[in-house]
Amino acid sequence: MGRERVERIVVSFASTFDAMEAERLCREAQVPGRIIPLPVEIDSECGLAWAMPPGDEVLASFNAAIEGHLTPEGIHRIML
Repeated sequence: MGRERVERIVVSFASTFDAMEAERLCREAQVPGRIIPLPVEIDSECGLAWAMPPGDEVLASFNAAIEGHLTPEGIHRIML
């Protein structure tokens, strides 16, 4: 039996530095999620992404955590 796929919001960044800074900011703000290798469905220069559960509240928390610090390359809703 395979692992069940679940929907996630995946945020890509232009650089590894930005991805690591997003992780730091999200941990400080207690945004649920984690750094993952960039899924093949997303084209980006950086090999890392921040993945979090779906939901408007989670996305709003993420946006508030990085506001004024980082600009994501892309925000995607995908099945992982």
